[in-house]
Amino acid sequence: MTSEGPGRRILLIGVGPGDPDQVTLEAVAALRSVDFFVVSDKSPRGGMPDPLVNARERLLDRHLDREPVVVRVEDPERERRPDRTASPEAYEAVVASWHEARAEAFEAALLEHDGDAGFLVWGDPAFYDSTIRVVGRVLARGNVDASVAVVPGISSIQLLAARHGIVLHEVGQALHVTTGRRLRDAVEAGQENLVVMLNRTIDLAGLEDWSIWWGANLGTASEELVAGRVGDVLGAVDAARERAKESAGWVMDVFCLRRTGEA
Repeated sequence: MTSEGPGRRILLIGVGPGDPDQVTLEAVAALRSVDFFVVSDKSPRGGMPDPLVNARERLLDRHLDREPVVVRVEDPERERRPDRTASPEAYEAVVASWHEARAEAFEAALLEHDGDAGFLVWGDPAFYDSTIRVVGRVLARGNVDASVAVVPGISSIQLLAARHGIVLHEVGQALHVTTGRRLRDAVEAGQENLVVMLNRTIDLAGLEDWSIWWGANLGTASEELVAGRVGDVLGAVDAARERAKESAGWVMDVFCLRRTGEA
C-alpha cells in the first residue's frame, strides 16, 4: 500500500517474527530512512517492562547506524472480558473502540514530533495486525498530513512452514487462515487445512486425529516447535507454550492444522 500525498511520510515496516536476520533489505532501507519510530508500549498499564518494545529496540540497534529515536506510546487497554466479547458483533465493536483509542494515541505522537515516522510491525503488516487500519484512522481524522507506505515482512506463517519443512496445503487444495477465536467456526464450516493465529488458549478437543505443526515465538531465542498427531502432542504443545512465555515474558504462537496427512 502506498498513499501518495505531502512530503511527510509514515512507513509501516514489517520486521519479521523476531530474528533480526529475517528483516528484509527493503525493510532495513526503510528503517534507516525515517526520523523516529512510534512504538506501542504496554508497560504503563502492566507495571512491567514490555518485552516486545525491548525486542524492537534490539532490532533497531542491529540495523541502524545511528542512535534510534523511539517514541513510546502507551497502548490503550482492550476489553477482554468474555461476557463483553461473546458475539461477533460485540467483539467487532470492542476492537473498533480500541482502534480508535490507538489512533488518538498515535496521532498525538505524530503531532508532537516532526519528520518521517516509522512503525515497526511484527511479522507482516497484512496478517492479523491493526497498524494499517489504525494509521488509516489517524489520517482520516484530518490532523496529520502525510503519505503512507507499507513495507512487507517475513510472516510467522512463512517461518512456521520453513521450520517444519512443510508445504502448508495439499496439492491443489485451499489454505484457510483464521484465528483461535474462529477455529471452531472454520472446522464446522468444513475447513480441513488451516493456519491458526492469535491464540489466547489452545482448545483442540475433538480434533485428536488431526495433524498439527505448531510454533511459538518463531525466530527468537525462546522459539518452540512441536509437530504430530494432535492427540499425541497436545500436552507437549501446552508445555512448550509455557516455556516460551516463561523465557520471553510473552508468547505468540501459530499452527497449521490438517484433517489428513502425516506430521
